[in-house]
Amino acid sequence: MHGFISVIPRPRWQDVLDILIVAYVIYRVALLIRATRTAQMVVGLGIVAGVFFASQMLGLFTLNWLLNNFFSSLFVILVVIFQSDIRRALTGLGARSFFTSRTNVASIAQELADAAMWLSARRIGALIVLEQEVGLQEFIDTGRLIDGRVSPELLETIFMRGSPLHDGAAIIKGDRIVAAACLLPLSANPNVSLALGTRHRAAIGLSEDNDAVVIVVSEENGTVSIAHRGELRRGLDADAVIETLQALPA
Repeated sequence: MHGFISVIPRPRWQDVLDILIVAYVIYRVALLIRATRTAQMVVGLGIVAGVFFASQMLGLFTLNWLLNNFFSSLFVILVVIFQSDIRRALTGLGARSFFTSRTNVASIAQELADAAMWLSARRIGALIVLEQEVGLQEFIDTGRLIDGRVSPELLETIFMRGSPLHDGAAIIKGDRIVAAACLLPLSANPNVSLALGTRHRAAIGLSEDNDAVVIVVSEENGTVSIAHRGELRRGLDADAVIETLQALPA
């Protein structure tokens, strides 16, 4: 008994560190794919893996051969299937550096809420993007430069009917509106409700690929929504807008 215990290797601090890093990576991946199409694909791959092991146990040679060839190219398959999620994860990792800064949303929450409610009351559609850690320069370049301090009046003027800048998104960096009439990518998620219009799809689409926060005002019914991390919260009043923005990480 003593001899058996003596051969058990003592854990090194490197082993503990290794386990903690792997656990953290798994945790971050789980957060990344939670409530997304990726989570459904992971479940699908799990089912395929279960069928593969079942085919081995039951002696289903043809099925096992097909699945064995499938899993031999698993790395390439995973890269193709999860390319958007890999891009988003790497972008988020690269954004966490000393050279990037995020908008302190809480400091301008009142101005944003006031503008959203004013636009909502008049059924004026709007897209207001708040840059966070991931830069949005590629979208800023599609619009018109503004470089004005955030204020309800400026936002209302941008989205006023007849304004040459109202069709598109206004992008905010820090406490300044850097550009307006910017083009955003539409969400390709098939689970997005067909009842949502182009503005809402654009808000979700941008927030799926980075950490931007997008305020949407519906032109049809004046509903105010906020998109973040691919999720859309709808039907917000002024207090809910402020609370949602202030709850974001500083």
